[in-house]
Order: sequence, then structure tokens, then C-alpha cells
Amino acid sequence: MPNVARVRRCHLDWPPLRRIAPQILLAATLAACHRAPPPPVQPPRAVADAKPVAVRSEQVAFEVVERVAGLEHPWSLAFLPDGDMLVTERPGRLRRIGADGTVSAPIAGLPEIFVDGQAGLLDVVLSPTFAEDNLVFLSFAEPNLRGNKAGTAVARGRLQGDALLDVEVVYRQEPKLSSGTHVGSRLVFDDSGYLFVTQGDNRVAEAAQPLDKLQGKLVRIWPDGRIPDDNPFVKREGARPEIWSYGHRNMQGAALHPLTRKLWTSEHGPMGGDELNIPRAGRNYGWPVVTFGKDYSGSPVTGSVGNAAPGMEPPHHVWEVSPALSGMLFYSGSAFPEWKGDLFLGALAKSALIRLELDGDRVVHEERLLVDRAERIRDVREGPDGAIYILTDEENGKLLRMQPVSSP
Repeated sequence: MPNVARVRRCHLDWPPLRRIAPQILLAATLAACHRAPPPPVQPPRAVADAKPVAVRSEQVAFEVVERVAGLEHPWSLAFLPDGDMLVTERPGRLRRIGADGTVSAPIAGLPEIFVDGQAGLLDVVLSPTFAEDNLVFLSFAEPNLRGNKAGTAVARGRLQGDALLDVEVVYRQEPKLSSGTHVGSRLVFDDSGYLFVTQGDNRVAEAAQPLDKLQGKLVRIWPDGRIPDDNPFVKREGARPEIWSYGHRNMQGAALHPLTRKLWTSEHGPMGGDELNIPRAGRNYGWPVVTFGKDYSGSPVTGSVGNAAPGMEPPHHVWEVSPALSGMLFYSGSAFPEWKGDLFLGALAKSALIRLELDGDRVVHEERLLVDRAERIRDVREGPDGAIYILTDEENGKLLRMQPVSSP
């Protein structure tokens, strides 16, 4: 795993280094850490001759077409105004994919990224005012000074050609406790221009409850990193003012409801207990004190009192057998009118695209799509054409397009 080593070699434990002046040591360490990820064995490529595969669901007949193959653990995509899209690869690459499927070389200018296990380059979203400012926002795992731990961070930069310029980090999860797991993360702008950042507990479950730590917290900030005055813990001594809600395990899906405009999130449980939530300001969602899951050993989760406790919010919807949720889309397009208003979620462990029918906010039916493909679905997005675009999380990851059946 050379891409892991590029960060993990940046330690300060070699005795001669400890004797160097701190300023020189810091500069040398950062210079050694700032390396581009190695190129993939085979670069990603457009699948020009892909034949549509017909699929019949409960309500809709559709086709699945492979648009791009060879992406290395792709994580997120965002559509640009011209119809191109930006796609992140977890090892630390951001690429532009053209409407015709052509794939660019990695875009330059990304911040230093900790790559190990689940950690790396994660979500990508455009600024709500992208037409004026060309700003792109990225969530990623950021290494600590020694390079042996990481935390979720958010950076923004101005997209110009094949580079991000004027890149700055606007949010950092502190302290940094992750060794490569449970870093989230999704980014969602609400209608007021606030930026929500989902995170994980860094696999340190007990850190999800204290308000002086940012692990296991949903945070809300302004795009430049400032703290909104009406965040729920702004005036509480000892609490981090960025926090919106807490007691979350590892949130890897988030989207705004198209009618209520409220934020919905999904999060991984341990062994069982994946959750769908509508996080409310200042509320405690329980992890690890309450959970519907078990530890991976099969024993109860350490510190858990069961699946309910006073002062802790129950999940809006729960899966007692974990599909491993990642990516979320409220469908609002015209290509599939039967699905308008439905909620789609990627599933990693169960290798499916989950479709939920809603009655208001209540989940009334579930259907699992694309199960026969046996591919881990990391992200799901609606395109400007109303088609549904999917990223599969594999060494040879793919960009798929779900489209209406072609006319004979």
C-alpha cells in the first residue's frame, strides 16, 4: 500500500530528528508528507462500447450502462454546470469526467490527505454560488503532525482548468484520533447557505458523547469556517461551537429533503443497527450508549444500555441487519416519474441500491435494486438529465448510469 506509506512514514520518532530545531523539523516533515498519490496500475477509462443491461424493478423498467471503469475506490461525484462531473478517488485523486465519459488526469492542488483503510479523499460538492466563485469543497482525512492519526477535515479551492487554486482548510475535526476508520463524511449545503459536515467517531466510541470533542458529531459551519451564532452549543462552556448534534457513529450519507428542506443522514451501526436520522439541533442520538447493533465480537457494545435511554433520540428508521449505508439521494427528476420523492441509499455490505418509499417522513416500503451486480455502492446522485448516477467502491470502481429503457 504505497499510498498509505506516504503519510505513515511522516513520523518524528527517529532519535536524530528529535534533536533538530523545531522549525526545521516541521518544514522537513511537511515537505516529506506532501506527495501526490501514486498513479493507478491502469488509468480510468471511458467504456465506449458498453451495452445497456435491462433491469426490471417493482415499478420501473430501466437500463444500467457502464460509463467509466478503472476508478480506484471512487467515493463521491458532483455535477458541474457544463455537464461534466468531478469524482473523488479515496487514495487522494480528484478527476473531471466529461459528459462523453473521458477522464482527466488528477486535478492538482489538493491538500495533504491521510490514506489508510477507510480514510482518504471523501466527498466533493460545489459552492452554492459556484457560477460566481468557482469554489469546490472537499472532505477528507487530514493527518496530524506526526502522520500517524487523522481526523475529518474540509477544504475549499477555486477550480481553474485542471487545478484547485487558493486552497484553504475551513474545518478540522479535533482531536485527531482515527487510525484509518470512521471518518465519515458527507457535505451538504442547506438553503440558508450553512454547510453541514458529517463525521465518524474515529473508532473511539466513547468520544461521540463528550461535547469538547468533535468525534461522532454532525457540525454546521459557514462556508468560510465561521461558526453560526445560533448553533446549539455556542454559549455552552466547554462545548465545541461547531456541533449541531452528537452521539453518531459513522455518517456516510446525507441529503436535504426536497419538500421539508430538512437534512437527513444515514450512519453505520456496528454489527447491525444502521440508522436513518433527521438530526435536530442539540439532540443526542445515543451512540454508543444506545444502539440496535452488537459489537463485531457478537457481545454487547461496551458502554451500551440497550436500544433506548432517557434524553437520547431514537433513530428515525433502523436496519437491525446492516446494509452498510453510504450515499443518499432524494429523487426529484423526470426520467423516472414513478420514483419521484423516493429516497435512494447505497449499500456496501449488501451490495445494493436501496429505494425507500415515504409517506411524509415515514418509511413505508423498501426495495433493493442492482443486487445481482454484487457491487459495493458508495455514492448515488441525480444527473441534470434526470438519470441516476452510481459509483461502485472497488479497486476497479465504476461510474454507472441508470436510465429509462431505450426506444426499440
